[in-house]
Amino acid sequence: MDKKLLEILVCPVTKGPLIYDKANQELISKAARLAYPVRDGIPVMLENEARSLSDEEIEKLK
Repeated sequence: MDKKLLEILVCPVTKGPLIYDKANQELISKAARLAYPVRDGIPVMLENEARSLSDEEIEKLK
């Protein structure tokens, strides 16, 4: 994931910052409790494509 792109991107729901999860190829929004997929290096920033994060996943991010 390009660092400059990550600095520009925000969660489309909350407009908050995102965390790149390289292992799962996802962009995480803690505020929205959503994980947006990164497919072939391209972030898919659609709410209906994101998966909900569990309480355990949110706790790991703290």
